[in-house]
Amino acid sequence: MKNGQVRIGNTEMYYVSFGRGSRHIVVLPGLSDGLATVKGKAVILSLPYRKFLKDYTVYMFSRKNDMPQGYTMEDMADDQARAMELLGIRKAGVLGVSQGGMIAQCMAYRHPEMVEKLILVCTAADANDTLRSVVSAWVEMAGRGDHTALMVDTAEKMYSDRYLKKNRKIFPLVARFTKPASYDRFMRNAYAILHFDARDHLSEITCPTCILAGENDLTVGNDAAYTLHRGIAGSTLHVYESLGHGAFEEAGDFYDRVLTFLNQGI
Repeated sequence: MKNGQVRIGNTEMYYVSFGRGSRHIVVLPGLSDGLATVKGKAVILSLPYRKFLKDYTVYMFSRKNDMPQGYTMEDMADDQARAMELLGIRKAGVLGVSQGGMIAQCMAYRHPEMVEKLILVCTAADANDTLRSVVSAWVEMAGRGDHTALMVDTAEKMYSDRYLKKNRKIFPLVARFTKPASYDRFMRNAYAILHFDARDHLSEITCPTCILAGENDLTVGNDAAYTLHRGIAGSTLHVYESLGHGAFEEAGDFYDRVLTFLNQGI
């Protein structure tokens, strides 16, 4: 396992890696990366990927540390491609969750030679009305420094009713220990989401693509997965009943589905 960083322009991009396989998987996390990076977390982040580690080497990347004003999803994709080049990753299966899925879409049409297969998880092709409303509210919460409200609302928009009934009381407690020193990084990521629209480019994505979504996604909206599925020719879609934006955490077979898709055609 490795906790590393690569130099991108005038700043660094943190990553973790684990596994010993000859094939590569690149994982791009969601907006939560704007609050806390992957730095130093290789051991804990590797746990869901236990079944991957023999045949694959998994890399999980944060966004670069110094993000300029107006930094777009396309810029993030270009920087991600550069980071892969620097690490000698010529081609990989790319798994993007939420905002990470938006970056992954941009990679698939801007750098198609680097994306072997694409897994889009609980994400959207554009800042639709649902997503715009949710992220704008989070920006407002972050702007006034109300971390508890931000964490609680994020959880309410992410998890199923069953999960929330069991865990709702802990969210304010978690918020007490996770407040960042600054919300600048979060804001740059959030504004990139609000300006994102890849719908006209979906037809340019030609690699095998798997779309995984929750039936009741209160963050990106329930139509988002179907927009992606219609726009990406030959894509497969699986929607988890009764789950939402956190389907990748709650669905017991999520990682098995990802591994099965990646192994198809080997």
